[in-house]
Amino acid sequence: MNQVGIVGRLTKDPAMRVMNEGRIHTSFIVAVSRNYKNQKGEVETDFVLCSTWGRPAHNVSKYCTKGSLVAVTGRLHSRHYDKEDGTRVYVTEVVGDQIRFLDKRKGKEETAHRQPEPESEADFDFQPPGTEGVNV
Repeated sequence: MNQVGIVGRLTKDPAMRVMNEGRIHTSFIVAVSRNYKNQKGEVETDFVLCSTWGRPAHNVSKYCTKGSLVAVTGRLHSRHYDKEDGTRVYVTEVVGDQIRFLDKRKGKEETAHRQPEPESEADFDFQPPGTEGVNV
């Protein structure tokens, strides 16, 4: 089973891209506090790379900014690529299929407090990277 759930705050504004085939992709980093303190009595924080596709990607980009409190549920996705110098870089991220906005902050384009409309499966056009043109 590959299922992940995290709650934390965005470390910067989300980055939305429209792909060649018209699909929307948004990436963002969530700061997640651990539920214990280290030897110095400090709470440590993990910084988790997240991404989402389709309607959730559009909503994150529209309604979230740096500091927004979100809950992300989805799955882990690992990939790698080779840099120009020949070193291999491994990346693990949470691919979110459901993003919940947990605070009442104003969206980038909104003047009133408003939550996005509920998503339906028809609005979610996720296709894992590297599977373009393949029915999954």
